[in-house]
Amino acid sequence: MSQEAQISAEMVKQLRELTGAGMMDCKRALAEAGGDLARAQEILRERGLAGVEKRSGRSASEGVVESYVHGEGRIGVLVEVNCETDFVARTDDFRSLAHEVAMQIAATSPRWVARDEIPEDVVESERKIYLEQSRQLGKPENVLERIVDGKLAAFFKETVLLDQPYIRDDARTVDDLVKEVAAKVGENVIVRRFARFQLGGKA
Repeated sequence: MSQEAQISAEMVKQLRELTGAGMMDCKRALAEAGGDLARAQEILRERGLAGVEKRSGRSASEGVVESYVHGEGRIGVLVEVNCETDFVARTDDFRSLAHEVAMQIAATSPRWVARDEIPEDVVESERKIYLEQSRQLGKPENVLERIVDGKLAAFFKETVLLDQPYIRDDARTVDDLVKEVAAKVGENVIVRRFARFQLGGKA
């Protein structure tokens, strides 16, 4: 059994609560530390990944509006990415993040930035559809909820920008990417909003 396979979800959750680092970062740190929680915390601190969540409540009103046009003008994206200071907004790391996020939106056409933006009735409607589909397939009642939760997670992965696998590295999510940059620049970083336009089609 590989070291990574021995890292339980509970250990990852515990480290995440202690440090505020992203899920994948916690998993990697635990694997590197051989499952030693204290050493994993040290690794995250050394990399500046601890405390990202703690910064998330701080005001972020600086930043950039990044544009990206793809396919000889067939797809265009505008995305607002915020940080706390004008100094960070001008850094290469921050500007590169805004560009990568704009490219992600062009490639994957998400509908929302984060899960909390999805209207409740949309989530409820999806849940009902998945439940009905699973029942029609004759799935046992005791596993229906688990199946529906799995299908909802896949729905979020497809439609929610921060939940999506990063186009350059699908082992990381866009949320992981944002948190890595936040850790590097030492500020709260937020993808605020976006607009995607496609020639002759819906945005």
